[in-house]
Amino acid sequence: MPSTTPVKQEVQKEAFNWLSLIEKYRVLLIFIVLCGIAGALSDVFFTMSNVMNVLRQVSIIAIIASGMTLVILIAGIDLSVGAVMAFSGAILAGALTAGWPLALALLAALGVGLLFGLFNGFITARFGVPSFIATLAIMVIARGMTLVYTKGYPLVVSNDLYRYIGSGRFFGVPIPIIIMFVVFGFMYWMLKYTSFGRYIFAIGGNEETAILAGINVRAIKIAVFGISGLLSALSAIIYTSRLMSAQPTAGTGIELDAIAAVIIGGTSLAGGKGGVTGTLIGALIMGVLDNVLNLMNVSPFYQSIAKGLVILIAVLVDSKFSKIKK
Repeated sequence: MPSTTPVKQEVQKEAFNWLSLIEKYRVLLIFIVLCGIAGALSDVFFTMSNVMNVLRQVSIIAIIASGMTLVILIAGIDLSVGAVMAFSGAILAGALTAGWPLALALLAALGVGLLFGLFNGFITARFGVPSFIATLAIMVIARGMTLVYTKGYPLVVSNDLYRYIGSGRFFGVPIPIIIMFVVFGFMYWMLKYTSFGRYIFAIGGNEETAILAGINVRAIKIAVFGISGLLSALSAIIYTSRLMSAQPTAGTGIELDAIAAVIIGGTSLAGGKGGVTGTLIGALIMGVLDNVLNLMNVSPFYQSIAKGLVILIAVLVDSKFSKIKK
């Protein structure tokens, strides 16, 4: 009987290693399986034009989701990203219509997004208002400001150089895709190799311990929300450039898509666990799902149901693996 004990231990160790491996790469595995199913269902899915189309469509949500990842890593939430995106786009379009130089108009849009984000962080960090409530209020305010500024009508933009941001290509690759990968590359580096990134994980893991360790928690929180607002404005630049107009309803519901991408990517809503690599794959999963359902002419109503099921499954899988690890 004792002779079988080492064998059992080896089997258990091997099973644990497999579970750990699956847990580590589960989001990537889901993405690969989904792509395989999509390719089997549609002959055009793996064509270069369709792949580029998926990446271009995903870029806007993915950029916002990268900022949302930082917010969720500190155990917060940002519901204002869609409204900030709309107002930043409106300011940009208004500035270009008024004859501002393109560079100045772009800076104005980014500045608006940054200010909204910093204000979100200030309200949350300085007064202890839950981020859900603070950003919900800012969402309503920013959406109202957009409607007042645009009077409820789209602001049409006419600038060939600006059009290049949303519709141009560099060596055959659409500019929005390049911007998306540059943003994610920078965010990955920041989280992995800088003290700022380590502080974000520390605050999400245990805020009280982070304070005792001498981390300026308030400053980090304000900065994180500032980055989220800045990236919302960057998405507005791309979105407005693609349409060559600022829509007053732009970004409606995009905060939910961004949160979904983060959750599917494995970042914990409790904070302190996750990263932008998973978020990028999560956004791609949503993009592939949308794309294949569109290729199959599935009703948008059923597409919403499918998205909800994917999010639910992702949360359940995360919960299951968390219990196994414990």
